[in-house]
Amino acid sequence: MSLAKEDSSDDHGGHHLPAVEDWPRGFGEASWWPFVAALGASGIYVGIALFIMGNGQNDIVSPVAGPVAIVVSTGAFLLGLYGWLYHAFIVNFWEHGTEGYGSGTLKLAMLCFLGSEIATFGAGFVYFFFIRTGAWDPVNMPHLLSSLILINTSILILSSITLHFAHTSLLKDNHKRFVRLLGVTLLLGIIFLGGQALEYYEFLVHEGFSLETGAFGSAFYGLTGLHGLHVSLGAILIAVIFFRGLYGHYSSDKHTSVSTVSMYWHFVDVVWVFLVVILYVGAEIGV
Repeated sequence: MSLAKEDSSDDHGGHHLPAVEDWPRGFGEASWWPFVAALGASGIYVGIALFIMGNGQNDIVSPVAGPVAIVVSTGAFLLGLYGWLYHAFIVNFWEHGTEGYGSGTLKLAMLCFLGSEIATFGAGFVYFFFIRTGAWDPVNMPHLLSSLILINTSILILSSITLHFAHTSLLKDNHKRFVRLLGVTLLLGIIFLGGQALEYYEFLVHEGFSLETGAFGSAFYGLTGLHGLHVSLGAILIAVIFFRGLYGHYSSDKHTSVSTVSMYWHFVDVVWVFLVVILYVGAEIGV
């Protein structure tokens, strides 16, 4: 059984393909980058567990085991993410589209991915519900529903609206409006991340609210940090399609990556609304 031939550098503007072989053999166009990213992400959780076990009253492992595992796993995750995004988006930059891979297939893949994300966030919400009904300790908990959170939430919702109209503009072949609204969406996403960083700064420096502030501290930073990571990934994806849009690589007939990124971004926005209602509002009920 022969391996898939490596594409020539001339076909992709001198850029290499990160997955040039048929691996595992016989699967065709299979990429091992998602596995690298998944292993790296899993290793981050393992590193956190090792850090906790190495910094308790009775150290089970070396205190440096956790930080080392986190650094190595983060590197593996970023490497896998780079290869994955490059293979899924950037390589087709030179072909002006991703339709060769099948629009329906890529959208189905995104739906499957979002299904796994629902399970991930669902596990976090279940953890919060358990501590909310059991090990609830509101001592030293800051006021969560501040004006910053309300403004930040409005910004993220607005970014979903601008992305929606950017996509509809593309379907109408209004390329200029598509690029402008996509740029606004990217800017709003970056502003949201800045607002979340400011919120963390206020809580950690001025309020003394951290991961060590009871069970709620771990739930709060775990869920909001996980969401912030997803928003960061979404901003990167939007930046990719924004720059591709500047080069005119999309049209009403070629917009698969725009559709899949839109699905991801709208999902992230919906998750944030749930976070605000359950985590921010729910945490202050009965305090």
